[in-house]
Amino acid sequence: MSAAPAPTASPAAPASRLRVRPSPLVVAAIFVGALLILPIAAVAIHSFAPGQGTWAHLAATVLPSYVGNTLWLVVLVGAGVVMVGVPAAWMVAMCEFPGRRAFEWALVLPLAAPSYVAAYAYTDFFQPAGPAQTALRALAGWQVGDYWFPDIRSLPGAAVMFVAVLYPYVYLLARAAFLEQSASTIEAARALGCTAWGAFVRVAVPLARPAIVAGMTLALMETLADFGTVAYFGVPTFTVGIYRAWFALNDPVAAAQLSLALLLFVALLIAAERWSRGSARYFQTAGRAKPLPRYALRGRRAALAVLACALPLLFGFVAPAAILAGLTFAGEGARLGTRFWGLAANTLTLAIFTAVLALAVSLLLAYAHRLHPGRWTEGAARLAGMGYAMPGSIIAVGALIPLGAFDNAVDAWMRATFGVSTGLLLTGTVAALVFAYLVRFLAVSLQTVEASLAKITPSMDGAARTLGAKPGRILMRVHAPLLRPSLLAALLIVFVDVTKELPATLLLRPFNFDTLAVHAYNLAADERLAEAAAASLGIVAAGLLPIIVLARAAARTRAEADVALP
Repeated sequence: MSAAPAPTASPAAPASRLRVRPSPLVVAAIFVGALLILPIAAVAIHSFAPGQGTWAHLAATVLPSYVGNTLWLVVLVGAGVVMVGVPAAWMVAMCEFPGRRAFEWALVLPLAAPSYVAAYAYTDFFQPAGPAQTALRALAGWQVGDYWFPDIRSLPGAAVMFVAVLYPYVYLLARAAFLEQSASTIEAARALGCTAWGAFVRVAVPLARPAIVAGMTLALMETLADFGTVAYFGVPTFTVGIYRAWFALNDPVAAAQLSLALLLFVALLIAAERWSRGSARYFQTAGRAKPLPRYALRGRRAALAVLACALPLLFGFVAPAAILAGLTFAGEGARLGTRFWGLAANTLTLAIFTAVLALAVSLLLAYAHRLHPGRWTEGAARLAGMGYAMPGSIIAVGALIPLGAFDNAVDAWMRATFGVSTGLLLTGTVAALVFAYLVRFLAVSLQTVEASLAKITPSMDGAARTLGAKPGRILMRVHAPLLRPSLLAALLIVFVDVTKELPATLLLRPFNFDTLAVHAYNLAADERLAEAAAASLGIVAAGLLPIIVLARAAARTRAEADVALP
């Protein structure tokens, strides 16, 4: 009697093991997540390797200036983007004045102009031989040296460049937060005696605080990741130090140690942002039952509103684009040769290929989590998205370390086995560059795809499965049409980011393979600004159309939401 159950136990064990076999989709998601976290892990591990003693020298000489300059940039840029982005967002969301509809999407245009491009343009305009000082001397009858003029190539000048092109991060998130606020909350504040300004300061801004802080954090991470602006202005920061340690000092360990220090700096920034959200919470208890009231502005108030929206747009996009266009078509840049078109082709090829690949990987990770929710697929997605918080210089150093080790291992094995040297298979190739771009920008497309996929009810998947459709067919026939706007947005955002990326491209690009960003930086570093203008204008032009499409889509969504409300 006691031995009776024994015969049935043995066949049950293999069946149980078969049931827990992981899905190929889950395995692929875990593999991708581990692959994309590899550069960051490599930096952390390699920073503890024995070096050449460079770190002690850096700590005693230039490291304090790296820390001090980086901190000052964080403070100045953080305050600046909030002071510019929040009022502009309030104006277009809550007020009615001439040109409001145009400003609503046009205020996003500075995102098409990288900070280093704006730096090149304004340097040419404000330098002693530039139009600004030339006109000043002609007007006052002065000579060079007779007057004081602010030096734009300084730390405050770099902060102004960052604010001019990065305020749209705060503007976009603050505007969305203002639009989502309840009309009854604002009306209650007005009924209790608050003026429009009082309701803005005491009610609207506190409710939008999480979005404002999130936008400021994005702007600050872009500031920490920048290399072109601070290098051109001669402001030593962590990214400049990483580049010097790798190329000038030829010490990868010192570069990894500086990268780890910057990584900790970024981690502290993210932790501070999350602490800020957790220490003070503001909840919306009433839904939007009707469109938010807009305050009609007239006379002086309307003029001030137009000024508050026009100045950021002027200094962040219109003026740099106009200066670059003037330099391009009046000087050497007017003769755009095969060199320029080759650089443009390289840039567009990298941007398109990376955007498509990022979208495919995002769909893989998001769909794996949808079909097989759990800690493994969730962890894979979170690991794959960590790169966006890392500067391109860190990712470049982190990618070079494992790729170089892989190339050396393969070469050593081939020499020992076949007596043949394979050389560098991945290091210094386009594949390495695309890999770094993917690590850096995957989070942008992944978050967009995940957010849109989460809005599709699971009952649609169930209905399709009852009709015999496989997961791949459900994705193509059911989900893809519904996700089309979000997929397009993810493609365009990654495309724009890749066209502007400079530090990772400088460190990883193949020999004799430049992009518009690298070409513009090299020419500007040689003080050949007129020749750099064409490449800089090409970068702005490449990002302009996608930014306009996204901005107008966002404005159109707001208008449709207002029409739909009773």
